[in-house]
Amino acid sequence: MQPDRDLVRQYQQGSYVTLRLTAGMYHRFHAPGDGTVEHVSYISGDTWNVNPIALQRIENLFCKNERAVIRLRLEPSGQLVTLVPVAAILVASIRLNFLNVLLHLRYRGPNHIPCAARLKRGEEMGWFQHGSTIIAFVPPGVRLAEGLATGSTVRMGQPLFRLDDE
Repeated sequence: MQPDRDLVRQYQQGSYVTLRLTAGMYHRFHAPGDGTVEHVSYISGDTWNVNPIALQRIENLFCKNERAVIRLRLEPSGQLVTLVPVAAILVASIRLNFLNVLLHLRYRGPNHIPCAARLKRGEEMGWFQHGSTIIAFVPPGVRLAEGLATGSTVRMGQPLFRLDDE
C-alpha cells in the first residue's frame, strides 16, 4: 500500500505517541479535543500480537495489522491530529462509534470513508474487544505533554500533547 504523501508531509517534524493497551486495560479510546473526524481509511490486515517481543521480531508490525487511520481536525486551532487504532491478536475488529459501518477483516483495503462526525473532547470514539495499540500523530507546533515517558501509564483524560503556545 502506498502512503498518503500529503498526510505524511503534514507530520514531518511533528511528534507521535504509541499507546499500547494490554488485555487488562481499558479498551476504549476518546476524542483528544473538540473537533471533526474528516476521514477514515480502514486497512484490513493480520492480527499479530503487539507486545514488545513481537515488535522486535516482526518488521513493520503495525503496518501489517488491521488498522484505521482517523483524521480529526481540532477546534478552534484547525490542527489535524491523526489517530491510528491498530488491532491485535484476539481483536480482529475495530469499532468506531461515529461510523455506521462494522470494520472487520472482510473489507480488503484500504477503504476510504469520508466523514463529518463532530466530537467533543473526551467523547468515546471507539473500542477494541481486547488489547491493542493506538498511535497518535501530531504536526509541528504540538509537543508531548510534560511527564510523558516511555513505559508510563496514561489514564483517560490525561493530556498527551500540548500546543507550543500553551
